[in-house]
Amino acid sequence: MGESILTAQNLSKVVPSTEGELTILHPLSLTLSKGDSLAIVGASGSGKSTLLGLLAGLDLPSDGEVTLAGRALSALDEDQRARIRAEHVGFVFQSFQLLDSLNALENVMLPLELDGRLDARERARDLLERVGLGRRLTHSPRQLSGGEQQRVAIARAFAAEPDVLFADEPTGNLDSHTGERISDLLFELNQERGTTLVLVTHDERLAHRCRRLIRLDAGHLVGPLEP
Repeated sequence: MGESILTAQNLSKVVPSTEGELTILHPLSLTLSKGDSLAIVGASGSGKSTLLGLLAGLDLPSDGEVTLAGRALSALDEDQRARIRAEHVGFVFQSFQLLDSLNALENVMLPLELDGRLDARERARDLLERVGLGRRLTHSPRQLSGGEQQRVAIARAFAAEPDVLFADEPTGNLDSHTGERISDLLFELNQERGTTLVLVTHDERLAHRCRRLIRLDAGHLVGPLEP
């Protein structure tokens, strides 16, 4: 696929519990290239979101290393990791996480303005038109349907042209028809912009649209990394 953008080497996560140490994620390794797509699947509590958080630098592993855009995350402090995320990463969450006080256009503009982009309004407008919301720019999240809110969240995630997009159950709160449209949009933008997509999902159909797949069971990688 080309140049590596995200690697994990012997990555694991152990946390204390009342009964001693609890292993949430057993050691696993992976390498993703630019433009790659990876689905992380498994039952609730299998460690999917833990793995996503570690890969994104939102949490640090108990052992092992994540390298994102050429930087070893464990060697950085929180401010430095936050900067790496701001420069290289986008997020789409199941709960959308839009700001109710801002309209659709302002929600997409916000990360661009924080990054000092002078073309924030123009770029946000273009992206919202790309996801079919050109006539909903001034609507607040409360005036939008669930599918429309998720499209705003996707536009916001792609606004800064991230190298890696992390999506945690992006269709989990949507009906099957809307979820299918959101899935199509994610993969269209993934291919058009060469963004690496890392997707946590319970939806097997969505998972198998990815080029690669990881299946977790109680924190263990079940079978080889596919393909």
